[in-house]
Amino acid sequence: MKKVKIAVLVSGGGTNLQALIDAQNSGVITSGKIVCVISSKPGAYALTRAENAGIDAYTVFKKECKDHSEFEEKIEKILIKKGAELIILAGFMSILSADFTKKHENRIINVHPALIPSFCGAGYYGLKVHEAALGYGVKVTGATVHFVNEIPDGGKIIMQKAVRVHDNDTPEKLQKRVMKQAEWKILPASAELVCKKIISGEV
Repeated sequence: MKKVKIAVLVSGGGTNLQALIDAQNSGVITSGKIVCVISSKPGAYALTRAENAGIDAYTVFKKECKDHSEFEEKIEKILIKKGAELIILAGFMSILSADFTKKHENRIINVHPALIPSFCGAGYYGLKVHEAALGYGVKVTGATVHFVNEIPDGGKIIMQKAVRVHDNDTPEKLQKRVMKQAEWKILPASAELVCKKIISGEV
């Protein structure tokens, strides 16, 4: 059975990467296989997670590249070498250029820790999203998996899952709940869905 080759782009601890690895091992993801993990930062714990799972891990250190296009070129070379057909952004802290996203149209997905179109776009990432949600006083937040295009968090939505906000929440508490209840569930499920669509030629 054909499996779509997946590359996961990371920058930090790799909790969403771990959710994908676990989903692959438990049979949630059957139509795809993670063939490589690429980190924009050396020493990111996500690289250790990849190595522990027997997945090829690479670092393209953004600060060592002369500009953004060199950074993307180096990533592209790894993607070509590994034959990657789907790119998953899992806590990847760089905005990809319009050239890059166009080249990989409907082949890049990202998880965002809010219900798009709320608290999204340039500047909304990590704890900042949860700080904004709490600051606004929303009672429900969640996570969204979407296709990536040239507009930050602007691509077509694949899946969303709502999460309740509690009265005593801090940004850190809310971040953990959104990860556990939403991100770690809908990212693997979306990966499987998109892989199936790639195999069937739907996307």
